[in-house]
Amino acid sequence: MNAISALGTVLGTGYSSGLNLYATILTLGLLQRFGVIHLPPSLQIVAHPGILGIAAALYFIEFFADKIPYLDTIWDAIHTFIRPPAAALLAYAATGSIAPEWRWGAALLAGGIAFTSHSAKASTRAAVNTSPEPFSNWTLSFGEDLLAVWLTWMAGAHPLATTIVVAILLLLSAFLIFHLFRFARRAFQRLSTA
Repeated sequence: MNAISALGTVLGTGYSSGLNLYATILTLGLLQRFGVIHLPPSLQIVAHPGILGIAAALYFIEFFADKIPYLDTIWDAIHTFIRPPAAALLAYAATGSIAPEWRWGAALLAGGIAFTSHSAKASTRAAVNTSPEPFSNWTLSFGEDLLAVWLTWMAGAHPLATTIVVAILLLLSAFLIFHLFRFARRAFQRLSTA
């Protein structure tokens, strides 16, 4: 695996894992299984029928949990401790043919990126949950799933383009997190003075 391919895989799967880990693993496994992309030998385990079955079942649960306001916030809170470490593990496995120090670096990078995308997702969802209508929640959920699947495919098919897309998404995520934090801080200040 060359450096550009490794970077694209690490960035793409890291970001998409922060949005929807199970869709990411399911997409990687199916793309490998049907020969659309060729994963490194250390990551080909995701194409095993057992792994695909578990990822599909967990994706099915997340698909519905993500559509229900406030349940999605609880789901995201729990997955704060699942998505970033799993993204780090995927990156470590994806870079199996390079030097150990670079593998650890890739794992740390992917975990940080997953944490950033997960934080942006969870913050946005918490803000949207204040809206009385359910359609914005459903729209965000479908969009996140589609972005996770598309970005996972991009990471394998077009690693250089994925690097650029993830850089843009990271900037957008930082912008969202910053402004949502400021919004939440002002809301809490208003509540405490009322």
